Order: sequence, then structure tokens, then C-alpha cells
Amino acid sequence: MQNSLENFLEAADGAGKVLAHARLLIKLAQMYHELAPMHLSQASSLANYKSGMIVIHALSGAVAAKLRQMAPTLADGFSKRGIECNGVQVKVQAREFSTQSRTSTPKPLTSRTSHELEGLRDSLPASSLRDAVNSLLTHSARAD
Repeated sequence: MQNSLENFLEAADGAGKVLAHARLLIKLAQMYHELAPMHLSQASSLANYKSGMIVIHALSGAVAAKLRQMAPTLADGFSKRGIECNGVQVKVQAREFSTQSRTSTPKPLTSRTSHELEGLRDSLPASSLRDAVNSLLTHSARAD
């Protein structure tokens, strides 16, 4: 099965162009990591190569701005390594972070902190601040 899949991917009438492009992107990504300063290459990645234009995705606007300043230098570096490079295009493409929130772990209040908060609560007039301090004391675990 693996042989037939590999044959299909490498065949000219199959997905040969896709496989060749993927291999080229891997090669270009390695070159990019050699050409770009480490702190910038870690905050960005080579995304595509089309019509002599190299496309880089940066994780933030600041990284993108610095890479845009370096675009002529990067293009020259690719050209010197035998890649037809008419220019470098930089886009901001932030990484997607999981939207799953972490559950917080209750941190117990020390006896001293609990007593000081109780004193504060008792000294406050009836208000939303007093209610908030009281809620904190009610819901907080105590470390004894």
C-alpha cells in the first residue's frame, strides 16, 4: 500500500507536482532558517513559494516589520543559493491558541491573611467592595 501511494505521489499524472512543491518548500524553509536571524526565524515560518516570490508568515506585526526591512537581504540570500527569488512577501499570521481555559487551582489564604481580610471587611461600610471581600473570604480555602 505504501509503495502504491508513493508511486502515485511521484507520478507525473498523479500528485507529482504537489510532492515536488512540498520538497521544495522544505528545502526553502531550511534555507530561510539559515538566512534569517534566529530570533526572527523562530517567530516566523516560510509559508509558500510561487512565481519567484517567497511568502513568509510572521507571528506578530513587530516580527513582520523587521522581516520586511530585511526582505531585500533575504531575497539576495536565496538568489545566491540558486533559488529564483524576485522578492520576499511577509504576512502576519498569528498562531491559533486553544480556546480551552485552564481551571484555576484554589490557593489557600494563610490565617494571618484571613484575619486581616476579616478586619478589613468589618471596617468597611455596606458596599460592593465589602461584598467582594466577604465573597473572597467565603470562597477561599484556608491553610492552617
